[in-house]
Amino acid sequence: MAEEQRGDPARYIREVTEYRQQRDKSFATSPDTPIPEEQQGEHFGGLKYYPPDLAFRVEAEVVPFEAPQVVMLGSTKGDIRRQLRYGELRFRVRGEECRLIAFKDVDNAESPELFVPFRDATSGGETYGAGRYLDVEEDRESDGPRNVILDFNLAYSPWCAYNVAYSCTLPPPENTLSVAIAAGEMSYPVDH
Repeated sequence: MAEEQRGDPARYIREVTEYRQQRDKSFATSPDTPIPEEQQGEHFGGLKYYPPDLAFRVEAEVVPFEAPQVVMLGSTKGDIRRQLRYGELRFRVRGEECRLIAFKDVDNAESPELFVPFRDATSGGETYGAGRYLDVEEDRESDGPRNVILDFNLAYSPWCAYNVAYSCTLPPPENTLSVAIAAGEMSYPVDH
């Protein structure tokens, strides 16, 4: 989603809606879908989302750690995932100061891709209890402070939210926000 969309809310909402429709179509028909077979195709009613809200599309300052460390994050099935604890993201949501830790793939630390697993006040109620994810691309061209856009309207549930066959990385306790992030994907209506 381009930065100029901040000035055109209707365009932004349309693009988020189109992205969600494409995602639903992929989940319903792709051979790689995490949706259980008996729920695919015409049986798949789509994912549930909060309405797009520009209040949850925020700019965050990226503060890289001087000496990023490899850490072990747990998963929903108890295995351990190695991640590079890259830096802190500082931002405000609904007037509250927030911080999240951004991670990188240990084997691809030079990539601008940041992985931001998080929990918030909606986790375990309106959203998946184990947390949700954001994927963010860091702009390294800037000479000044590094900033990224955290678009919580694009927050998504890990694949284990749809199917117990998957094991998903759990957000560390430090990535639990006290504010309710009423944006992005909501809980998938299945029992597992």
